[in-house]
Amino acid sequence: MSGVEFGSGRSGLRGMARLARELPYGVELFQLGSEGSVLFADRDGARELGPREEFLPFIDDGQFAHYLVGDARTSPERPSNATVKLGVVGPRSAFTPHAHGGEHFVLSLGHASCGLWDAPRGRVTEIPLVPGGMIRIPEMMPHSFANRGTRPLNILAANTGFGIDHEDYAITADEAERRATDDVVRGGRRGLGTAARIGTVARIGTDFGLLAAALRDIERAQRLRGVGTTTARERLAAGLRRIASALESPR
Repeated sequence: MSGVEFGSGRSGLRGMARLARELPYGVELFQLGSEGSVLFADRDGARELGPREEFLPFIDDGQFAHYLVGDARTSPERPSNATVKLGVVGPRSAFTPHAHGGEHFVLSLGHASCGLWDAPRGRVTEIPLVPGGMIRIPEMMPHSFANRGTRPLNILAANTGFGIDHEDYAITADEAERRATDDVVRGGRRGLGTAARIGTVARIGTDFGLLAAALRDIERAQRLRGVGTTTARERLAAGLRRIASALESPR
């Protein structure tokens, strides 16, 4: 669980501690800092959330998530309808390309990008995101989310129906190839292949061979293009945003 250091939000802890005393029991307050910090307050006090205590691994090493709705074991058999979580993406890093069994929403609070497989055009499309940008990704669409900045990136991610521990939460190219091989071994049947998987959102009819090929294309695009960079204007805006955040933080 190493690879990213959360930004320091200690300068705002005093103000959060003062607000904590005013909160009704059961109410939780989060302050997401422009430098990647996550401050938390409830009636018992205030603290900075850190990767080793309150966050779980998030698909790849060095990426972390803190559940707000649901948990890592959410599934159609253990439903909460959706999971909502805070995520922290390491500087200049990207998730392994994958597809989710349910639809996916990501709100970026920094300079990010999302590589998406465009099936009708047969190509990878790269969508840049700026602070406040939110993207919706349909179920089973191959994609990879990246942090273009040099500081940890806070995101808010919502997935319908699945937690990280479920087999259909994030299907990578390796997993898609394994499932495609299983389908061939079981007589060439497409899709889930076994009755045990009926009812999951990676539906019968999914061609895992094609899914694996699309995910490999995103991997190649990442190797060739990298995760992208921020422009001079974006870096200036990020600096101004940090100043504004410091001025606006509770004192």
